[in-house]
Amino acid sequence: MKKLLFSSVGRLRMLAVLEGISLLVLVFIAVPLKYINGNPALVKLLGPIHGGLFLLFVFNALRVGVEQGWKFKVTTWKVLVACFIPFGTFYVDYKLLRHL
Repeated sequence: MKKLLFSSVGRLRMLAVLEGISLLVLVFIAVPLKYINGNPALVKLLGPIHGGLFLLFVFNALRVGVEQGWKFKVTTWKVLVACFIPFGTFYVDYKLLRHL
C-alpha cells in the first residue's frame, strides 16, 4: 500500500478506486434515496466529493499519460472514458494500470 503513494501510477490507481467508489455510492445509493425519500441531502454531500475526485482522476490520468508516454488513441482515452462508466475505473485498474 505504501509503495502506491510514491509513484504516479500508484497514485492514479488509488484515485481510480476512490473515484469509482464515489461514483457507485452516488449512482446506486444517494440518487435512489433522493427520489424514494425526496431528501437530496446525501446527493448534495457526495456530489462535490465525487466531482473533486473526478477532476483529480482526469488531471492525473493526463499527467501519467504524458509521463509514461502513452499513446492517446491506445491507452489514455480508455482510462479517461472509464471514469464515466460505473465499475469502469476498477476494470481499467485491473486490465491496464496494475501492469505498469
